[in-house]
Amino acid sequence: MQNAETRLDVHLNADLKYRVVREAATLLYFGAEKEYKQAKEKAAETLGTHFLPSNLEVALELNKIAEENEGLKRKERLVEMRKEALEIMKLLNSYSPVLIGSVWRGTIKHGSDIDISVYVDDPELVVSVLKAEGVRVLKTSWTTVNKHGATLESFHIYGETSTNNGLEIVARSKEEAGKKRKCEIFGDELKGLNINELKKVLDNNQTQQFTPL
Repeated sequence: MQNAETRLDVHLNADLKYRVVREAATLLYFGAEKEYKQAKEKAAETLGTHFLPSNLEVALELNKIAEENEGLKRKERLVEMRKEALEIMKLLNSYSPVLIGSVWRGTIKHGSDIDISVYVDDPELVVSVLKAEGVRVLKTSWTTVNKHGATLESFHIYGETSTNNGLEIVARSKEEAGKKRKCEIFGDELKGLNINELKKVLDNNQTQQFTPL
């Protein structure tokens, strides 16, 4: 009898944990929360538990919810965004562009932007190229973060593509090019796709996903 009760407790516990994951992902998908930490805390509070899932668990569930809600249109938009990313990366070829974020991962949802990293010591050069080529630049800003005792600066360029997809280009110093970075959401290496790698994806498997599982 005790074993049966133990199994029931384990089942209920697993079910509750999944419900927290699902609730956190739902909050993020519909925009009720913007950050993973707040979404997980709100979900746990709503369901009356102290359990907080990992970012990876929530990210994978968020990907499922996006697929459930958006289906074929999501795949079509992903291909469109990857093609647009390639064209912009070609314009910025001199600055070692790398496609990152949900367009790289293949896990886009409504409202997702195209995220590209570039490496240059004078970010205004990137702004000039974009404007000269007719890319809409909406605003720019510097961001400073402290990681492991080091202060890192990056220059963010926000814009829109010709089909009104959001665009964020993050300019980092040349010395940061090639350095390994860990993804805070999925927990793996933030590799991304360079121009040639993105071309191969578009040629061979346009909706390929790059997630740890």
